[in-house]
Amino acid sequence: MSKRLIHWPYLLWAIGIFTAFPGRALAMHISDGILPAPWAALWFLTALPFLAWGLRDLRMRSERNLQFKPLVGLVGAAVFIISCMPIPVPTAGTCSHMCGTGLAAILIGPALTAVITSVALVLQALFLAHGGLTTLGADIMSMGVAGAFAGYGIFQLSQRLGLPWVVGAFLAGMFSDWATYGVTSFELATALAGDGSLKTMLVAISLAFIPTQLPLGLFEGLISAGAYRFVRARRPELLAALQRGNAP
Repeated sequence: MSKRLIHWPYLLWAIGIFTAFPGRALAMHISDGILPAPWAALWFLTALPFLAWGLRDLRMRSERNLQFKPLVGLVGAAVFIISCMPIPVPTAGTCSHMCGTGLAAILIGPALTAVITSVALVLQALFLAHGGLTTLGADIMSMGVAGAFAGYGIFQLSQRLGLPWVVGAFLAGMFSDWATYGVTSFELATALAGDGSLKTMLVAISLAFIPTQLPLGLFEGLISAGAYRFVRARRPELLAALQRGNAP
């Protein structure tokens, strides 16, 4: 494979596709103005260690494998595109959508997935009115951290249990999606409960997501399994390059 693989142009191409056909903006992720400033700052500070971990991971693995950065760019483009498919949930004030972070985590690792997710979220907030900049930390924690680590953890567990890799990829995509919205529900509940019951608010927000997110999680599991199968069958050298990047 050529060392001069194109990666950032994939993101620019994706942005061009979505901005070339303007339409009604749908609130996606957690938008600006929903979280009070103290909560927004808290989630941003919580996300910083994971981003630092991911950037260190990128530097170290890139030194071992010159092809690794372009591959990360390709995975980042996939996360950007997959997470740009909103399904409105008016009762929650946001949208459901697939995330792609479970698939990304089993390909490049969870910490680095948090980094590429942060890039995707910034681009979506700036160019697509999806999510916000003040709530970036909360969105990174739900989609880039909780989703990535849940997907990666369940995939590793399935491998240790001897389950077929396709089952592990399916479970990674499904539980990554559900973990993302579980944490999103918690973030919204802690910020919006006020003097009321946190439990009541959490249950209400979670129930608002369930009708769309349960089937969407299953669908994301199928997408993750299909994509992972495609890479293994058609481009095994990509997985080999990623494994070399993971090597100590």
